[in-house]
Amino acid sequence: MTVPNITLNDGKTIPQLGFGVYQIEPENTKEATLTALEVGYRHIDTAEMYGNEKEVGEAITESGIDRSEIFVTSKLNNGFHDPEAALENGKKSADLLGGYTDLFLIHWPLPTVSDFVPTWQAMEELYRGGTARSIGVSNFQTHHLNRLASETTITPAVNQIEVHPYLVQEELRAYGREHGIATEAWSPIAQGLVLDDETITRIAGNTGKTPAQVVLRWHIQRGDIVFPKSVTRSRVEENFAIFDFELSDDDMTAITSLDKGHRTGPDPDTFDYIPA
Repeated sequence: MTVPNITLNDGKTIPQLGFGVYQIEPENTKEATLTALEVGYRHIDTAEMYGNEKEVGEAITESGIDRSEIFVTSKLNNGFHDPEAALENGKKSADLLGGYTDLFLIHWPLPTVSDFVPTWQAMEELYRGGTARSIGVSNFQTHHLNRLASETTITPAVNQIEVHPYLVQEELRAYGREHGIATEAWSPIAQGLVLDDETITRIAGNTGKTPAQVVLRWHIQRGDIVFPKSVTRSRVEENFAIFDFELSDDDMTAITSLDKGHRTGPDPDTFDYIPA
């Protein structure tokens, strides 16, 4: 199956479907990533705070696939928002992941802890130097993005945010479309909460697909970039098999109408976690 590419505002392209390694233990990450690459994924999403960048890099090397054919995202640790630390650790991530990151993100804005504007200016330096081929943000709200627009030079290529049928984020996604910022959806199935929803199971029955495939297909047709994770090969394969069917307009509307404003993760305006 051919995974569609999304063209970012800097001219780079990113596969719309990827493989996430959040909460995969380091000792299991290399095998899981190798499995994903064998299935056909060419987009891997990791982060410094996940503690498994090294294993992702090892999997890429062992896969035998040319590094240029794999799109790798990582994210800046919350403890490294100081510009010098951001530069140093952005380069460390690049070294672990094959010499560069295809996309490097500020993981959280941490507005109650530090000023993310100087951090973003360090990200711009990583981009200009080629350490990160694209740069973006994660968990930024509209007012955070407006600050970057007014006080910095480069518009983020992506904003990686929590999105699923119970948190559709229409306003924030619309801001992204207006300003050329692609939306990446983390927790795309709400940690499984939406899979038993009556609307989704009905559509799954009608299409002959699983509830997870229906939800991932909903994301794809909306234009979201998604990267579900699993350590089970059958599930990894299932998540990849979402390009041989389409949801109707009525199905899309029905799923979007499930919005409850329900977060499974923290509120970006108050989240202040700094790793020890």
